Amino acid sequence: MSNFSILVLNGPNLNLLGQREPTIYGHLTLDDINTMLEEEAVKLNVKLSCFQSNHEGVLVDYIHQSLNNYQGILINAGAYTHTSVAIRDALSGVAIPVVEVHLSNIYRREDFRHHSYIADIAVGQISGFGAESYRLGLHGLVNHLQSTFRK
Repeated sequence: MSNFSILVLNGPNLNLLGQREPTIYGHLTLDDINTMLEEEAVKLNVKLSCFQSNHEGVLVDYIHQSLNNYQGILINAGAYTHTSVAIRDALSGVAIPVVEVHLSNIYRREDFRHHSYIADIAVGQISGFGAESYRLGLHGLVNHLQSTFRK
């Protein structure tokens, strides 16, 4: 089976999950999502490290530190998805497979949310399934890593 280490990064305002616009983002907190991911990681035999920051530079630093420490990155960059060339360049620079996730379907929301600076360098993107987007993203990333490292 796998023995991969995966970094889970969450961007701005995701620390407010459970109280911020629950009709869009649901009632689960980020801790609830992280706990669900940790339970799933045990089943998949992968190690997770979860981190959230409201600060772009801190997220960039975490991406840089992932080099040689993680085989994959699962990211919900929040609003930075639509604005941050710095996060995109950091992800591109470390060249670690990344899967982008979103709780809401960003393509059914405001026009400015329809563009992702991350999507074109990501292995895949999952949005619109609430917290399940994270679980699906983790499975997709692990499947990708398993197929990549089998070659």
